[in-house]
Amino acid sequence: MTVINPTRSTESLAASPSRSGLPVIAVTGMAFEARIVRGTGVEVVYAARADLLERALSAAVVRGCAGIISFGTAGGLAPDLQPGAVIVADAVEGPLGHCATDSRWSERLAAALMASPVAAKLRRGLIAGVAAPLIGAEDKAMLHRSSGALAVDMESHVAGAIAAAHGLPFAVCRAIVDPAWRTLPSAATAGLRDDGTTAIGPILRELLKQPSQLGALLQVASDARAAKASLVEARRAMGVTGALVSAG
Repeated sequence: MTVINPTRSTESLAASPSRSGLPVIAVTGMAFEARIVRGTGVEVVYAARADLLERALSAAVVRGCAGIISFGTAGGLAPDLQPGAVIVADAVEGPLGHCATDSRWSERLAAALMASPVAAKLRRGLIAGVAAPLIGAEDKAMLHRSSGALAVDMESHVAGAIAAAHGLPFAVCRAIVDPAWRTLPSAATAGLRDDGTTAIGPILRELLKQPSQLGALLQVASDARAAKASLVEARRAMGVTGALVSAG
């Protein structure tokens, strides 16, 4: 699914589209992440299923863009990262190989965040890409030990591979939602649809089958609020400074 917001936002003039006149493509896995990042000079592509995401992103690239940024939430791998920590990645390592981010664009994004309320939460480093959700704390610890990655998501490696194939600048900005030590209850992922939206029915059915999940699910909701708040602040900072649309 591709979402384009053609209206002008209240961001500063510095946040106008890149000098090429082309938008930056923001890649997310979920609809709420897409709502946060959309704005002037940004075309948003989102889907939870990799093939749908790849198809939509490839089509958006054909229409023209100045760069690709992977934006949204991520699972924590480094044990010191709390929910709401923000990662500007130096590279992504995943099923499609190693993909470095654009150093100049990443530096501009990091500088914008360092001047914002999320400055104390900012980290730089490697993001791991996976093809399926990483649910368990033991699995996260194993991936951290083997890769050294700070966090993990399911979209950044797809975005990076397509950016590399087309010679486009690539960046990653992700906020930690579930920390490394947290094992997610099955209800937490039950409602995620392929298109990145969430259905309440499957979540309620999981809770009815196993009511003991409720406490863990409430904790996940609290973690998600922290991650969302950081993404909102990060998006605001990157928009005001123009760093988001200053690809390459």
